[in-house]
Amino acid sequence: MKKTMISALVLSAASLGLPAVAGFAPAYAAAPAVAGLPDFADLVERVGPAVVNIRTTERITQRDVDAAGQADEMQEFLRRFFGGQIPRGQTPRRRNLPSPGQEVQRGIGSGFVVSADGYVLTNAHVVDGADEVYVTMTDKREFKAKVLGADARADVAVLKIDASKLPYLMVGDPNKSRVGEWVIAIGSPFNLESTVTSGIISAKARDTGDLLPLIQSDVAVNPGNSGGPLINLKGEVIGINSQIATLSGGYNGISFAIPIDEAMRVADQLKKSGKVTRGRLGVQIGELNKDVAESLGLKNNKGAEVTLIEPGSPADKGGLRVGDVVLKYNGKEIDRFADLTRMVLGTAPGSKATLTVWRKGAPTDVLVTVGEADPDNKVASRGGKRGEQKGGAAPASPANALGFVVGDLTAAQKRELGVSGGVIVEDTEGVAEAAGLRQGDILLMLNNQDILDAKQFNAAVAKLDPKRAAAVLVRRGNQTQHFSLRPAPAAK
Repeated sequence: MKKTMISALVLSAASLGLPAVAGFAPAYAAAPAVAGLPDFADLVERVGPAVVNIRTTERITQRDVDAAGQADEMQEFLRRFFGGQIPRGQTPRRRNLPSPGQEVQRGIGSGFVVSADGYVLTNAHVVDGADEVYVTMTDKREFKAKVLGADARADVAVLKIDASKLPYLMVGDPNKSRVGEWVIAIGSPFNLESTVTSGIISAKARDTGDLLPLIQSDVAVNPGNSGGPLINLKGEVIGINSQIATLSGGYNGISFAIPIDEAMRVADQLKKSGKVTRGRLGVQIGELNKDVAESLGLKNNKGAEVTLIEPGSPADKGGLRVGDVVLKYNGKEIDRFADLTRMVLGTAPGSKATLTVWRKGAPTDVLVTVGEADPDNKVASRGGKRGEQKGGAAPASPANALGFVVGDLTAAQKRELGVSGGVIVEDTEGVAEAAGLRQGDILLMLNNQDILDAKQFNAAVAKLDPKRAAAVLVRRGNQTQHFSLRPAPAAK
């Protein structure tokens, strides 16, 4: 396919013979002259020997043999009774079935040496389910590797081969990398060993829903590249190539790498104990939208809203409350709500953590002793069972300016819910109905103030400024969330 390259020519006013306009300056700075594209040859020659090919195998079991035999028998059955699958006069040739204990190739991937004494990093999914793992160097030496540990959440695995004085990669600092920098990848796409591709960093800290924020690049990465290094122009590894965004299964221009600093933290634990321990608070969190943030008196919608606290959890014991907005964790700001989950997971169980939360219109610090996360479960999840009060005719009471008709909670309901105040929604209309609120919801707070009963709540709503949205803390089932509602103007 022919490709056309277009060069952009920028002309100054002077070069066109146009006069400069006094008091005006261009809205851009002149770009430095480009000397030419980088030559990666010396870089690849220097770092290439530290990149390895990883081959995994599995041993055939008697069950595998039996299953293959049954497949052959089924093919013969279909031929005899339904016909048309095998030409007349021929009989199916029973395939040569492997014997139990025989090794067969399972998959391929890439990796790289991080120390001269034989420690190798790769992706956990490259070695997942393998019975044997083999590492091949660029000089064709092959070693059987021992998997010291693999962490599926971070997608990092550490291998050890019995060798010394190996070439290895220096670990760089991905935090110092800049979007637009040149990077290269080396790996074994489609089992083509020592393949080099190049590109630039497209984005940093890309949130794809995985445990770790990823480095996005446009370096060509394909099946078999997994586990290989993303390398900067200094020859330092800054990431482990792990994923691609694709509709076809092949490279589509978007690749993702695990930041090497995060990967090394995981690798250090795997080397020491073969597993990774992570912190846990015992909360569910949600994203804070701009309207709710404004209604709560916050300058922006950074932070994570606490929507559920597990009874007896570290968060519960530390005094964290539903409706709190976590702004900082150990002094570090929460830009996106998913950041909190990652920070907690990266905290050693048993250590103290200070959470700065926004509560009732002011910041306050909560000290929590971090627990240990279950390795098989997520630390914080979204969603949950939502309850609903059923039946009953709509009450005759008029809805307030937020569209609520509310009633007082009984003492039994308060005990069951574990609250000291709040009101129950008996009906909705207008603003509340449009926001998805419904009968049976429990209203706990209005603009950072506790709701005590229906009378107090309706009186507070009547005083709201219709030009400003109000923040209402709503509980439904075991989920709690702030809603931003703008009061309806009073009828004239």
